[in-house]
Amino acid sequence: MTMTSQSRRAGVAALVGTALEWYDFLIYGTAAALVLNKLFFPAESPLVSTLAAFATYAVGFLARPLGGLFLGALGDRLGRKAVLVLTLLIMGSATALIGVLPTYDRIGMAAPVLLILLRLLQGFGAGGEYAGAVVLSVEHADQQRRGAAGAWAPVGYATATLLAAGVFQLFLLMPDDQFRAWGWRIPFLLSFVVVAVGYLIRRRIVETPAFEKAQEPRTPQRLDLFAALRQEPKSFLVVIGARFAENGFAYLFPVFGVAFVTTELGVSGNVALGAVVAAAALEMITIPVYARLSDRIGRRPVYLAGAIASVVWVVPFFLLVGTGSTWAVMLAFIVGLGVAYPAMLAPQAAHFAELFGTRTRLSGFAFAREIGSVLAGGLAPFVATALFAWAGHWWPVAAYMALMTAITLAALAVGPETVNRDIETPVSDETPADEEHQGAVPEVRAPVENTNR
Repeated sequence: MTMTSQSRRAGVAALVGTALEWYDFLIYGTAAALVLNKLFFPAESPLVSTLAAFATYAVGFLARPLGGLFLGALGDRLGRKAVLVLTLLIMGSATALIGVLPTYDRIGMAAPVLLILLRLLQGFGAGGEYAGAVVLSVEHADQQRRGAAGAWAPVGYATATLLAAGVFQLFLLMPDDQFRAWGWRIPFLLSFVVVAVGYLIRRRIVETPAFEKAQEPRTPQRLDLFAALRQEPKSFLVVIGARFAENGFAYLFPVFGVAFVTTELGVSGNVALGAVVAAAALEMITIPVYARLSDRIGRRPVYLAGAIASVVWVVPFFLLVGTGSTWAVMLAFIVGLGVAYPAMLAPQAAHFAELFGTRTRLSGFAFAREIGSVLAGGLAPFVATALFAWAGHWWPVAAYMALMTAITLAALAVGPETVNRDIETPVSDETPADEEHQGAVPEVRAPVENTNR
């Protein structure tokens, strides 16, 4: 198999696998805004029940750094393929079990407790999924096309958003009593199909040349969970900071935005989800365009433009949805989620992979990225809802997103440009004296361990 065909197969595996995996994770966010708040967290106030549902939504993010830490280190030691198969089984099983959970009116407080436990399991698997898919495709790619190769996984994420919103939009066509009784369960139970299809795809992929090359000089090391944090702390912090705006906007629009326009403004759930579907469909076009642009002009310029455009759009977003008009709601979501936001997501994939050496790439990428997920996306719907409840207006939400964006701009300003970095050379062997490697943190070569003890 040629390198081109290997790269293509890895890209397709990243796209399809990521789409199926994140469908699992994202349907919870949609369900939390539309139905889980009523079935698992009953309260007299719709706003209170929505807050409770989003708190459980955030719980899933708390497990993601643990998943990134453990599964990332496992992927650096055993290979990218093994981790991607494992994440598939973990996330798919947890999602399917949510589909059979009894609700609050059947088993009382045990219902939300079980929901939280399954959400934690979902989050643990998600912690290694996206980074593993990105690293797999980027390490298989030519240096001049790593941005485009890294876009396979983000396009898979956009596809998952499209699937999650689209499936729920389809089931919302059911009579409301049937949807609340059993219809909402079907999107979760479809995860059984996700596991089967994803496994057939991922079992056929091959390990990356960069990983194989990194294993040649030394015997495999024991599992070192914090190697990336010790060896490349600057890269670690850059990833966390860069995630604030990107991940915050990723969940502000399709999660808080959907809840806001349906619960507070009385807009039809079909209109809100239709807007998310249209934006996600557009993302599948804009992500590859921005990714290829990052191969030409660099990762940071594209990322910075996306962060600035996203925060500038916050005020027009709320003004447009506030009209209640269908076309205005559609426009608000399409521009924010389909045009501005993807300019961050597209270059991020390759950029984060390029920041780390091969022996710590997956663990550094996954762990740092998921810490950022907790601080940004995991809390964004809950914080935004709480701020709106406090002020009775959306302006504190806009201020909150401006703060998140400022953190991302600072992180990108201090981080290196990585578009020309040689990712197959172990960091410990690099001589970052030239312009391509400025900002790289040399890896500390660890002593060889006796793996038989």
